[in-house]
Amino acid sequence: MKLQKSFDIFKKAKLLFFIITLSFTLLPSSSPIASEDVSSMVYEAEEAQLSDLKVEKSLSGFSGSGYVTGFTNDTGSVTFTVEVPSTAVYKLTVGYAAPYGYKKANLLLNGAGQGEVELTEVSGFTEASAGSILLNEGSNTITLEKGWGWYIIDYIKIVPTENPEQHQVAKELINPHATKEAVSLLSFLVDHYGKNILSGQQVYPNDNLIDVQFIHQQTGKKPAVLGLDFIDNSPSRVERGTSADEVKVAIDWWNNEGGIVAFTWHWNAPKDLIDQPGKEWWRGFYSDSTTFDLQYALNNPDSEDYQLLIRDIDAISAELKKLQDANVPVLWRPLHEAEGGWFWWGAKGPEPVKELWKIMYDRMTNHHKLNNLIWVWNSVSPEWYPGHEYVDIVSYDSYPGNYNYAPISNYFERLVELVDNKKLVAMAENGPIPDPDLLPLYHANWSWFSTWNGSVLKDQNTIDHLKKVYNHDYVLTLDELPNLKTYLSDSIPTQFQQIDDTINRFSADGQLDKPIASQLTNSLRQAEKHFQKGQFKQATKKLEDLQKSLENPGQQKNIGPDAKRLLKVNANVLMLSLKE
Repeated sequence: MKLQKSFDIFKKAKLLFFIITLSFTLLPSSSPIASEDVSSMVYEAEEAQLSDLKVEKSLSGFSGSGYVTGFTNDTGSVTFTVEVPSTAVYKLTVGYAAPYGYKKANLLLNGAGQGEVELTEVSGFTEASAGSILLNEGSNTITLEKGWGWYIIDYIKIVPTENPEQHQVAKELINPHATKEAVSLLSFLVDHYGKNILSGQQVYPNDNLIDVQFIHQQTGKKPAVLGLDFIDNSPSRVERGTSADEVKVAIDWWNNEGGIVAFTWHWNAPKDLIDQPGKEWWRGFYSDSTTFDLQYALNNPDSEDYQLLIRDIDAISAELKKLQDANVPVLWRPLHEAEGGWFWWGAKGPEPVKELWKIMYDRMTNHHKLNNLIWVWNSVSPEWYPGHEYVDIVSYDSYPGNYNYAPISNYFERLVELVDNKKLVAMAENGPIPDPDLLPLYHANWSWFSTWNGSVLKDQNTIDHLKKVYNHDYVLTLDELPNLKTYLSDSIPTQFQQIDDTINRFSADGQLDKPIASQLTNSLRQAEKHFQKGQFKQATKKLEDLQKSLENPGQQKNIGPDAKRLLKVNANVLMLSLKE
């Protein structure tokens, strides 16, 4: 079975690289400086190969004998040569200064693109994580170049990787009234997190799934996740004649194809569309094509502007309600790419869009009673994050450049840190699809990818790459999905095993004292025996006993918070499964 095979490959890869990194010794080729951490090495930029750059010393706080500056949007590169004794994955950190605002530098490894490094504005020198890199035995080059320009590079630091902490993602949605279909979908995603990546494809409204057909023609496969857009359901577009019935497409994909549905919303501004050449009304989701002021609307809840926000949310809620009525769960990703500022909802900074997200969540969940939504946030920076209680999944949109199949591990790691390793992380949009050979090696455990439509799919991915991805053991395609409608009941034996494994794991690492672990295991064993006899009510009663043990006031000092959270949630999901 392909899922088991991919898991075996994943485990072997982890073991191989754990052994390699344990035995790793860094052999520098250009006189690196040992840092305070004896396992890391620092390479000074002023000693590297420079192109269209110069060495300066005027700013205080730099490392070594200087730093390099002169990067523009089009010119400037610094190339470090690093020699290592064996092929392995390493953490890369960049020492930099960005006194002129937020910047990005292009990262290349041995001449091939590896995405970007974000350089946050600072007054002095600091460090930025560039994620993981796979260095080959012998000589390697690491290049930082141009990008958004006008930044300063001081050094790079390389550290052998360690096995990352095990994900602590619970099968729990922020909406306590979530439908069983939504819980089932989340459970499936959690079960495969770090074991597989789900394939996905975004499609244009009213295009008859042309891109899905193209993928099928080229690879013999279809994506597991279908990305749709409520763009033409925005009231300010409907007023100008647009129409779309993406809900019908979504219902067919879930019911007849057995696939997963994801929706975004390129929300045309409710009013104040500029509608001039280059800033036409249909570009009204862009900041440069509307004068709609979100901050004003939120500051004036009695204003027409605020009421139009609610009108628009209600219009999309009506579409989502049709999906709930059809028992279709939705990976729901509104207000995407907010921190970029190019969409009007992010143009006024983080606070207004976070407030709007909370308003939308409250309106859709509590007013419209939409319980089929899995809420997917789509920004990386902590300043933009609305909070754990408002987000189910976090995500990033990856466009590193044509044919750049890097795993984009730096953004994955930042998102894991953002959610304390307790929520799923997805690549909600992408141009080039990350190389599935590299993803498990980099521990870049994206839950799914979703390639953007039209020319992006075809111009940023070769046909050979598409064939490789869609036929790879690590990638799940539409034909490999289980029946998600019955996934909870079908996976009951696996759920018992998962809870048992969780008890054993937390007992081994000290989060569960042995007496309470034994008590929990006993309740679990009795529940499993009742289930095997078809006695579902009795099994549920024993699982309730397990939960009571977790809540026992006298036992709280013997139970770690992560152990309590995961075991309670997993027991809840198992009890829900037993009711099916």
